[in-house]
Amino acid sequence: MSAEFTVNNKIHSTTKMSLFMANYGRKLRIGGDTRKRKKMEKVTEFVERMRKVQEEAGAALKKMQKDMKRQADKRRKEMEE
Repeated sequence: MSAEFTVNNKIHSTTKMSLFMANYGRKLRIGGDTRKRKKMEKVTEFVERMRKVQEEAGAALKKMQKDMKRQADKRRKEMEE
């Protein structure tokens, strides 16, 4: 359980967010009083927030992919026919 918590709560160097944030659009809560009742978030607000989180993660991954390709291409040589 603690290993799973650690992995899900760790900020990834590429996306700059945790896996939990990328999946659920909020920070992972550690304990707390479950008896407190908060207003339920509207579905449309949740969907919009999740869309933004997914876009941010996707943009960070695409940027890292381009950076990695650029680095790999520096060492590549043209093939002879």
